[in-house]
Amino acid sequence: MAARPLVSIFSLTGEKSGETALPNVMTAPIRPDIVQFVHTNMAKNSRQAYAVSIRAGKQVSASSWGTGRAVARIPRVGGGGTSRSGQGAFGNMCRGGRMFAPTKTWRKWHRKINVTQKRYAVSSALAATAVPALVMARGHRVDEVPEIPLVLDNAIESSKKTSAAKDILAAVGALEDVEKAGDSKKIRAGKGKMRGRRYVLRRGPLIVYASNDGVEQAFRNLPGVELCCVSRLNLLQLAPGGHMGRLCVWSQAAFDSLDTIYGDDGKNIPQPAMINADLARIINSDEVQSVVNPAKRSEKKPLRKKNPMKSLKALEKIDPYAAAARRSETAAMEARAGKKAETLAKKRAANKAKKAFKASGKAFYEAAVKQGDVCADGFGL
Repeated sequence: MAARPLVSIFSLTGEKSGETALPNVMTAPIRPDIVQFVHTNMAKNSRQAYAVSIRAGKQVSASSWGTGRAVARIPRVGGGGTSRSGQGAFGNMCRGGRMFAPTKTWRKWHRKINVTQKRYAVSSALAATAVPALVMARGHRVDEVPEIPLVLDNAIESSKKTSAAKDILAAVGALEDVEKAGDSKKIRAGKGKMRGRRYVLRRGPLIVYASNDGVEQAFRNLPGVELCCVSRLNLLQLAPGGHMGRLCVWSQAAFDSLDTIYGDDGKNIPQPAMINADLARIINSDEVQSVVNPAKRSEKKPLRKKNPMKSLKALEKIDPYAAAARRSETAAMEARAGKKAETLAKKRAANKAKKAFKASGKAFYEAAVKQGDVCADGFGL
C-alpha cells in the first residue's frame, strides 16, 4: 500500500510541533448522495409529535337542514339572535370548521437507517473535512488556517477558559470563522421566534477531542462552535444540512484514534467501486484494446431514402404506371418547349399580317371619304 501523506501537528501557539500520518478513513470515497439521504432521515428522529385537538371545529351543536330549503346540506348551527345562527359547521370548507384530515400524533415520525449506510455517510463526511476545496465551498473562512485537516496538540483538551480558547483559535487562524458565525446571528423569520428558538446563526468550527479535560467548558460559549467526542462522531455535526466540508479542529489523540475506530480492527472503511474512474483511459489502454474484437466496418452503405414525389426512380419502385405517365408528360413538355419559338414566330407573323390588313383598310376608308358625297348634286346624270 502506498504511503499515506503526513499531517502537521500545531501547538497552541500556532507553531508546528510534529507530524502524523493521515488516517485511512480520510481517503474514503466522498458520496454526497448517501450523506444527504442519511442526514435527512437522521434529522427526522429528533422531531416531537404534534396534532390538532380532536375537538377542534366540532365544539358546536349543528345539524343539516336537509333538502327543500335551497341551501347546501352542510350541518348548520341552530338557535337564533346572532350571526352564528344558520352558519355552516364541521366541514373543512366552513369558517370555524375542522381541518381536512386532522393531523394525528401516531404519524410515522422517526426513520430507521441502515447501520452500514450511517457509517458510510460518516466516513464520507470525515473524508470531506480533509479537502480544503469542500471546506471553503461550504462557506468556512480558512484563509489563515495553515493546513487542513487542522490538528492541534493534546494540550487543547485541558483548556478550561473561553479566553484561552479564543487565543488558540486566533493562533491557528480559525478565529475568523468564529467571528463570521457570531456576526451572522439574526432573529428567526417565522413563529419559531416565539417558541424558544428566537435566534439563528451560521455554523463555525467543530472541535473534536478524545477526552474532555475542560475543553467543553472552554469552547462551548463561542458562537457557532460545536464540540464532539471522536468516539461519538455525529453526521449532523460533520455535515450540517447534509452539506459536507465542516471545518474540524482535531486534537492529536482524537486524530490518531481514527485509525483504531476505523480499519481492520474497527468499523469497515468503504471502498470505492472503481480505483480508476477515468473510463477513457481504461478503454483505450493496451490491456483492454489487445483483447477486444476489432471494430466492424460496414462495407455496404445503406441506400439513401428518396422522395417519390421528386425522384422518378423512387416512384417507379412504388407505382410503375404513375412513373410512365410522368415520364410521358415530361417528354411532352420538353417537346412543347422545343416548338415554342416556332409557334411564337408563327403567331407573331399572323398578328403582323392582321395589323397590315387593318392599316390598308383604314387607309382606303380615309381616301374614299375625301372624294365627298356622291349624291350632293342629285341623282341626275
